[in-house]
Amino acid sequence: MKIIIAGAGEVGFHLAKLLSYESQEITLIDTKKDSLGYAGEHLDIRTIKGDATSISILRDARIETAALFIAVTSSETTNITACVLAKQLGAKRTIARISNTEFIDNKETVGFSKFGIDELISPESLAASEIGLLLNQYGFNDTYEFEGGALTMLGLRLSRTATFVDKTVKEAAEIYPELNFIPIAIQRLGTQYTIIPRGDTIFKEGDKVVFMTSKHGDEELFKLSGKVKVAIKNVMVLGGSQIGFQTAKELCSSKFNVKLVESKRGKAEELAEDIPNALVICGDGRNVDILDEENISDMDAFIAVTGNSETNIMSCLLAKSKGVKKTIALVENMDYYQLSQSIGIDTLINKKLLAANNIFRYIRKGEVVAMTKLTNMNAELLEFVVKPNSKITNKFIKDLKFPKSAIIGGAIRDGNGSIPLGSFKIEAGDRVVVCCLPRSISEVERFFA
Repeated sequence: MKIIIAGAGEVGFHLAKLLSYESQEITLIDTKKDSLGYAGEHLDIRTIKGDATSISILRDARIETAALFIAVTSSETTNITACVLAKQLGAKRTIARISNTEFIDNKETVGFSKFGIDELISPESLAASEIGLLLNQYGFNDTYEFEGGALTMLGLRLSRTATFVDKTVKEAAEIYPELNFIPIAIQRLGTQYTIIPRGDTIFKEGDKVVFMTSKHGDEELFKLSGKVKVAIKNVMVLGGSQIGFQTAKELCSSKFNVKLVESKRGKAEELAEDIPNALVICGDGRNVDILDEENISDMDAFIAVTGNSETNIMSCLLAKSKGVKKTIALVENMDYYQLSQSIGIDTLINKKLLAANNIFRYIRKGEVVAMTKLTNMNAELLEFVVKPNSKITNKFIKDLKFPKSAIIGGAIRDGNGSIPLGSFKIEAGDRVVVCCLPRSISEVERFFA
């Protein structure tokens, strides 16, 4: 697949890096020679120096042959304009990065597709939504919802009090036959290997296990995992960035008690006006005295989303030392992203990865409507719509010769999610969620093509 990316900044470079690993034909366009030079040296891609809104530059990139054009420059106007031009010049599908979330909220009303823009993404909005989901699923380190919660992916680390520790998956299923969840991926403590569990796979203390649940399965999972569910009500947000603003605004609308700490006075005053239900504090969130004055020990969650990864990590560690139950830090450095559990922070989020997950489904075969990569694990979750002529249609799961490194984790029919067993018959129109290792993706796609 030929893919053209406009913008060699942090999001564009990361996308180019991930897509090049997929053996895609990538062309990267940017006005900055240094950014292109670094990308060209480290990735097997083509680079073009120039303005992505230039028709001659787009033609030089052979836009007419592009299956996908992605505009992720720092300028919202440039991204929208480039996508409109790319579509008119022959690109099959276009995606624009935007910062104004009003565009996403009114996407259908405005009709962006009429202008030539097939999809709008906001990394900041994706990060804010991820934070909200993590707070609503307290106790879990990773979460992802399919079809508004019909199915939910939840990740946690098993403590010694979890009732299914030292039992096989099959034994756990026999003991708890009415469970509404299934394990879909396991990473052993101290390793980087991802296991797709089978019936004889044994749960071990310290395992990071990703489960797929239908409605109310999260409650069962809490009980069996040895965790105590504690409601989160009081939240402190550090940083009045776009992510901080959106997070605080969404949490206030969900009836959380929010304190927002911003170091710049002018920005703090603007935030106080824009989010009247939040208590906005002007101060340096790295200052222990300020956090103590604002009763950080009374907070249920602490979210650090400043523009500095180190500040976010250190602030979360400070919050943990003060007894805050849930900490979430925004990081840009992918090396930090691998260390969330070992450094003592509950969850690290990375907007580049969130944006990449959102875009990745467009390069998959079959009708993929949702996709996410599992945090710190070498596996993907893909949601396919089953077509009438798909190989998987009208087949029982037990009769499928599905690869060992993949598992069907859930199915959605008529808006209702279920955890399908071997006797489940897949029908046209079903939405099927599959977890698989990279080596089996092509094989899995053939079932749904």
